[in-house]
Amino acid sequence: MNITASSSSLSPVQEVHPVRDWRPGSWRQYEALQQASYPDEKALGAALAKLADLPPLVTSWEILSLREQIAEAQAGRRFVLQGGDCAENFAECSSPLITNRLKVLLQMSLVLVHGLQMPVVRIGRFAGQYAKPRSSDTETRDGKTLPSYRGDLVNSIDFSEEARRPDPDRLLQAHAYSARTMNFVRSLVDGGFADVHHTEYWDLSWLEHSPLADEFHKLTESLGQSLRFMETITGRDVGSLRRVDFFTSHEALHLPYEQAQTRQVPRQWGWFNLGTHFPWIGMRTAGLEGAHVEFFRGLRNPVGIKIGPGVSREWLIGLLEKLNPGREPGRMVLIHRMGEAQIESRLPPLIRAVQDSGSPVLWVSDPMHGNTESTGDGIKTRRFHKIMREMELAFDIHRDNQSRLGGVHLELTGENVTECTGGARDLSDEDLKRDYKSTVDPRLNYEQSLEMAMLIVRKHSLNAA
Repeated sequence: MNITASSSSLSPVQEVHPVRDWRPGSWRQYEALQQASYPDEKALGAALAKLADLPPLVTSWEILSLREQIAEAQAGRRFVLQGGDCAENFAECSSPLITNRLKVLLQMSLVLVHGLQMPVVRIGRFAGQYAKPRSSDTETRDGKTLPSYRGDLVNSIDFSEEARRPDPDRLLQAHAYSARTMNFVRSLVDGGFADVHHTEYWDLSWLEHSPLADEFHKLTESLGQSLRFMETITGRDVGSLRRVDFFTSHEALHLPYEQAQTRQVPRQWGWFNLGTHFPWIGMRTAGLEGAHVEFFRGLRNPVGIKIGPGVSREWLIGLLEKLNPGREPGRMVLIHRMGEAQIESRLPPLIRAVQDSGSPVLWVSDPMHGNTESTGDGIKTRRFHKIMREMELAFDIHRDNQSRLGGVHLELTGENVTECTGGARDLSDEDLKRDYKSTVDPRLNYEQSLEMAMLIVRKHSLNAA
């Protein structure tokens, strides 16, 4: 959510014209992948009708503010930090978890602002990340086959017929939990939680045991001294740094849910998805003739697309032509997730394709999703050294191809979990059994996330030298 009006001084993004051959429900004429099959269509319709009458979760002016900031990131004047849970669940909508999640993102952004010497656009991967794509519609255990768990938006992770039955009431619950999350984040930020004058209060209790603690404390002390110096010589309080802009994002997978929150607003043309500031399309649903691309085509929100190693030059150019035919700044974000083993061969041709197209995009690296693997015990994990290696290669590849990497997209948590191996404490496969909480994908813990921010700064500095 955009907490302040600080971006109002940005030059306005010039948009060409509204999409005239589109309506929020036009996606229904196309093949819609990864959709849940509801046994009671009447109940689904009633839930969607009620959802469409509920207050929006975000505002159109917040969405347009984010577009302005993404346009500046495309021009190299900002850096985007997008992070949060792989999949939220209703049970974890609690103040300690939300507070710690916000803490880690704010601390990471502090490291990036200080090290990159530019503003950071903070986008939380939460307040709506309740749906997940599945590789199969069903799951079989001990000879029993049930619908796959598609996230708390659709059904429950418990393996029973009742739990796995898609429940329309969960759509309303997801809206309510998203609203609670966003309202709490707003309250924290409005209350000075993000005040960089008091970074000493941000540390989680176990940071003192981290090998990175000294480096982080030196960084925050340096920033504090800089602020006090500015305030001394100007005689003015640097009040704008007590509050920050904060936006939300999620994968817009469940199309009926997204459509119900897509609306027109007074004094603005076109349609806005008011369920999030920044929706994105995953790799499984990015087909040129698919329903998701059709739905996103008519939104005024900025649009993210996950780009994997299977994306061809023609496919990518086709997506840009469909989703941004007017080549509008601030509209398109390409989040590449190639994997450490494939990024050097797969990414350069796509960079050149975008350059040839003339379409303005913001390139963001997701070094998580291409590096997922399973241990000998069948535990899903990610190796920190592979995550970091893909991140480093992304910077190098963009530099060598006269392009710019303008952001990072991470699955992370503010909790002291053990889901990804490696990092400063060199977590092993055995450590995974100690505190593994994710129900879907492994996340960086607080310490690994902070280390990642510090290493991004180091790599950026080396490339700039």
